[in-house]
Amino acid sequence: MTIAPLLLDGQSLSVADVMRVSEQGQMVALAPEALPRIEAARAVVEQVIRDKKVVYGINTGFGYLKNKVIPAEDLETLQRNLILSHACGVGTPFSEIVVRGIMLLRANTLCQGYSGARVELVQLILDCLNQGLHPVIPSQGSVGASGDLAPLSHLALSLMGEGHVNYQGERLATAEAMSRAGLQPVTLQAKEGLALINGTQPMTALGCVVQDGFEHLLNAADLIAALSIQVGLGSREAFRPELHALRPHTGQLRSAHLLWNWMQASPMIDSHEDCLEVQDAYAFRCVPQVHGASRNSATHAAEVLTCEINAVTDNPIILPDSQEIISCGHFHGQPIALVMDYLGIALAEIANISERRIERLVNPKLNRDLPAFLSPFEGLNSGYMIPQYVAAALVSENKVLAHPASVDSIPTSANQEDHVSMGTIGANKALKILGHVQQVLAIEMLCAVQALDLRRPLRCSPATEALYELVRAQIPMLEHDRYAAPDLEQARDILIGSEMRELIQQLLPVT
Repeated sequence: MTIAPLLLDGQSLSVADVMRVSEQGQMVALAPEALPRIEAARAVVEQVIRDKKVVYGINTGFGYLKNKVIPAEDLETLQRNLILSHACGVGTPFSEIVVRGIMLLRANTLCQGYSGARVELVQLILDCLNQGLHPVIPSQGSVGASGDLAPLSHLALSLMGEGHVNYQGERLATAEAMSRAGLQPVTLQAKEGLALINGTQPMTALGCVVQDGFEHLLNAADLIAALSIQVGLGSREAFRPELHALRPHTGQLRSAHLLWNWMQASPMIDSHEDCLEVQDAYAFRCVPQVHGASRNSATHAAEVLTCEINAVTDNPIILPDSQEIISCGHFHGQPIALVMDYLGIALAEIANISERRIERLVNPKLNRDLPAFLSPFEGLNSGYMIPQYVAAALVSENKVLAHPASVDSIPTSANQEDHVSMGTIGANKALKILGHVQQVLAIEMLCAVQALDLRRPLRCSPATEALYELVRAQIPMLEHDRYAAPDLEQARDILIGSEMRELIQQLLPVT
């Protein structure tokens, strides 16, 4: 079945749309209604040039050099020099998923018709996107205002036919890749270089990837916790709906609802109905409160990201109706910077409590009759002793990474740009934290299914037995020590893979 292309109008993009294009390769086309808006803004720029008005970003220098007037015959050179001088990012390049998000988001903001770029420039971005021609964009070098200048300049560089791209599995000079793809580079006209690089698209594309991964992770964390609590001989009673109605935070209600349902009809819980334990430890009993608070942060981040991906982030902004061109600060990344720091902290907490559940399963002083480190032949075998160390190392690193980037600022451009957001640094950190949390939860998942094997013939709830079957279809029980790293890697792949997503969708209770 052929999937219709996503029509880009500048106003209706969702985070899910971004992920379909960036991760799944959905094709994109310009919405017909965007064309007259783009053309109207371009006409204002061309009128300024004809009238020989002095307007920042069109015929002046940039930043501190704003008062340097540039002759009309040098305007193409001005835009070219802007991109060449600003394309100085360093560090590991962004993944192709992030780069595709950046391309999509930059095209989307240009579609709104407040930037002054030509239609053919926007179309070239989409042609490169659709043909899989991805600029090599280094991940470091942006302070988050005046936009993500360095990363976006590497995107603009590729549209000029320069720099390097990844195309059909190869890293190539852009000119060679464009020739193979049948595309022609552009010569940037007045305002177009600035229109391409004043914006928050790199930090926002990163934010979309983090948000998408986090939303899946939250459901997976609840499902894994439901299994851990059962094999740890914990109680379901703390998740009763009438209890959580008394403290009705939205995220807490959602996690409690899932735990209550996903632990339903559990012979494992029934097996210790008359035990003398009065209360479970916090890592079991407080899952809805902790996971739920992180759910709330994800909800807030989704609202901010959805606003930003459909926002005008250029400077100066062209108002075609009034024929005005006005400088403002929409390129400043503070809204994204704050939520990226927020998501990083919220993610770190999911790993923190997961690592404590791991400890409760592997520690023979805490796990109520399970062998030490979940090894059926303890002593000769170390079992899951060191995977718990790995989880501890990752959560400790998260605590460093969770320090907020957005509380920092450093002046740039000879103090013209004297407050910056550090949003891209925060987004990069959040993405790294996400990877750590995925691995920690994967370790918990391995420990929980191992504990279930050790408690057989007892069974858990149907929902968590389905999780057990998914894992055991690919990773056998750890009876004797074996090379452990591949198991941890495979468990992470299971956790973030499509089968887990499909399983969770099947298990979600009808509301």
